[in-house]
Amino acid sequence: MKKIVVILLIINSLFMSAQVNVYRGKSTYSSDIICNVKDGNIYKNRSTYSSDILCNIKNDKIYKNKSTYSSDVLFTIRDGAVYKGNSTYSSDIVFTIKDGKIYDKRSSYSSDIIANKKDNKVYDKRSTYSSDILFNFDGMLSIEEFVAVWYVFKYVY
Repeated sequence: MKKIVVILLIINSLFMSAQVNVYRGKSTYSSDIICNVKDGNIYKNRSTYSSDILCNIKNDKIYKNKSTYSSDVLFTIRDGAVYKGNSTYSSDIVFTIKDGKIYDKRSSYSSDIIANKKDNKVYDKRSTYSSDILFNFDGMLSIEEFVAVWYVFKYVY
């Protein structure tokens, strides 16, 4: 019985520390990796050095670089709404994520879609054409990780 528990813990830790690579456009070449996600950190390019952490996730907040100070909160995420900084005021909603679509501010109108996600690809606006793929990724991302990657894609590169 102890062996089974140990094996299950090892398997679980392998899956928990899986690295997700994020590629520019529709590419899957390692030279086109813009960032990677591992253990709640978003790293620059293919790096996993702590000096290359672009942002990190703790609970429902995304922090700048390696910081966990409240003054360094980039975004707070609640119920699909992404707030600026440490705020949860509706006037500070930067965008809303609903049904795989990213809407501008608090909107849910199709005319306000700024991007959409389908099959691990993120497309510009309402498009699903391969020429409109902004970035793609090779694994599963939580909503917090997705927002952190969106931040890196839009504001870092």
